[in-house]
Amino acid sequence: MKLFTKYNRINVAVTIVIFLLGSCLFYLLVHYIFLHQLDEALKTEQQEVLAFEQKHGKLPEVINTPDENTVYDRVSRPFNEYYCNRFVKYEKEKEWSRQIVFSVFANGMNYKVTVSKPLEETEDLLQVIIVVTVLLIALILGSAYFINRAVLNRLWRPFYNALDVLRRFKLDQKSKFTLEQSNIEEFDQLNNDIRGALQRVQADFESLNQFTAYAAHEMQTPLAVIRARLELLLQDETVFRNHTVQITSVLQAVRKLTKLHQSLLLLNKIENEQFTFTEKVRIDKIINHKLSELEDLINAKEISIEKQIQPVAVNFHVYLADILVGNLLNNAIRYNVKGGFINIQLNENELVVSNTSYLNAMTNERVFQRFFRSPEAKEEGNGLGLAIVKRICEAAGFTITYTYIKGMHFFWIAF
Repeated sequence: MKLFTKYNRINVAVTIVIFLLGSCLFYLLVHYIFLHQLDEALKTEQQEVLAFEQKHGKLPEVINTPDENTVYDRVSRPFNEYYCNRFVKYEKEKEWSRQIVFSVFANGMNYKVTVSKPLEETEDLLQVIIVVTVLLIALILGSAYFINRAVLNRLWRPFYNALDVLRRFKLDQKSKFTLEQSNIEEFDQLNNDIRGALQRVQADFESLNQFTAYAAHEMQTPLAVIRARLELLLQDETVFRNHTVQITSVLQAVRKLTKLHQSLLLLNKIENEQFTFTEKVRIDKIINHKLSELEDLINAKEISIEKQIQPVAVNFHVYLADILVGNLLNNAIRYNVKGGFINIQLNENELVVSNTSYLNAMTNERVFQRFFRSPEAKEEGNGLGLAIVKRICEAAGFTITYTYIKGMHFFWIAF
């Protein structure tokens, strides 16, 4: 849930509760005020009756109107005055009325005097006030919601822009980023911190890239010298007879290190955008050529190959296309089982390579991770083959995905 949505929900809920409680209190207050005013009017009528009796020794003549009704009843003894609400007949209809009831001694007798005033007009006025109040509350709530939405969206725009910059930022693609300036101190501070952090990360990544490039370049000559000297030693019959195992082991380690060096150097070149993808490359021809090169290894493992290959030419780099296809096919063969199966499908939209394997399913994130090797893997490797494939696809604008279906490992490349 977004911060604005959560804030808005809490704000609206609290506002509604406050307005509802306020409306109830307002209703009770207005009702009390009107009732008090009505009681004051009834009290005035009472005082007029008592004043008339004191002056004339009798009760005044009853003149009932639509706004007032007075009734005299004889009682045996006097009593204390009180107020009450009752239905009283005014002309032809009965209405809910407010009454004051008090006793008067006149002409040697006790009388109960009941003065009534209708509550209908008071209730009608109260209803109008309540309706107007509710409408005002609704108007205030609606206005507050839309104002908050407009204002908060504008206020939080620099924050969402910063999130978008972080989301789109790709270190290995040397992304350029711009952070929106605002007149809010906290967001400016956030932007400055993000800008500084990204610049430091970019500088560190650039330094690491340069180190990798320099190290890979400087390693070429020593590795070539070591390999040449080892091969010369193997040609010496005396040395070969006494130290065959040790020299062969060292030579294998040097070859492995050479392959690792070549892979790192290739990754560095791709990340530094030293390749262009402008030439038309026939992917079908590269696949067939690679299958011919790997024919002995395929036959040794008794692997069945099934292919549905259409002539496809894409904007690519021929060297990188050769590496991409080679790495996919090498992995499909090396980690396959004896008597296994490989299926290759190629059309103008995608390349799909699927194969059986003794390896279990892997996650889409881990399988392309640099230096990742499955714990079940028996063959030697540096864990860079599929990482190079993914990086080549990204540089060329392709999409590669991995999945595991019914014992088969699938690699999809969408052109």
